[in-house]
Amino acid sequence: MEMNAPYTSFVAVGDSFTEGMSDALPDGSYRGWADLLAARLATREPGFRYANLAVRGKLIGQIAEDQAPVAAAMGADVVTLVGGLNDALRPKVDMGRVRAHLEESVALLAPSCRRLVLMRSPGRNGPVMERFRPRMEELFGIIEELAGRHGALVVDLYGAPALADPRMWDVDRLHLTAEGHRRVAEAVWQTLGLPPEEDWRAELPPAVPPGWAVRRTQDLSFARRHLLPWIGRRLTGRSSGDGRPPKRPGLLPYEASAADRLS
Repeated sequence: MEMNAPYTSFVAVGDSFTEGMSDALPDGSYRGWADLLAARLATREPGFRYANLAVRGKLIGQIAEDQAPVAAAMGADVVTLVGGLNDALRPKVDMGRVRAHLEESVALLAPSCRRLVLMRSPGRNGPVMERFRPRMEELFGIIEELAGRHGALVVDLYGAPALADPRMWDVDRLHLTAEGHRRVAEAVWQTLGLPPEEDWRAELPPAVPPGWAVRRTQDLSFARRHLLPWIGRRLTGRSSGDGRPPKRPGLLPYEASAADRLS
């Protein structure tokens, strides 16, 4: 792959992972790996442009209908597409429909850009991961197949033990911490053929497991603040992203803020 390629524009497509949850900034907004990647690409190319169409809670059918056509029309150098995991984590899912929506999106996006980047998303170690692992691996098999067919790149975050470490995950157990997002940005950077700046796969030092009482307190807090509201939205057909616009809907010149440049 060509090293040091001059990428002049980047469009990110997806759900909460690409929106940047839970890499929170002081003003309450989210940064995330896509913003960090854009900031680094912008330092290499004057006039660099960036759009982030991702919205939390979106299913792959919504991404295919609402985001993929907009992204394709932008004609960016780099497009990242991460979707389908929200579908796979639902109690009932038609993986045939997931495949069809992914195929539709990839077939539309691949010819519209120089580099289409897909991902095998990370998963937090724990009982929830084990329950959904077969479905996630089915999703990732579809992604690998589509990438091979359409010449897309694949970032294998799922295969990195460091990103499965619970310490890389926020208290909601669904979204990466700032450190996790920073590592994802580095992983995509390297996949694009750009010179490595660190080993994003490096595992964390051994941790002292918390005691039983601490674990039970954490579990109860998680259930009250995150799990029960999530179940409530599933039962009522609502989503955390309902009515929420993308944070960067236009492919516009990008100037990194101080927060974006933090590593």
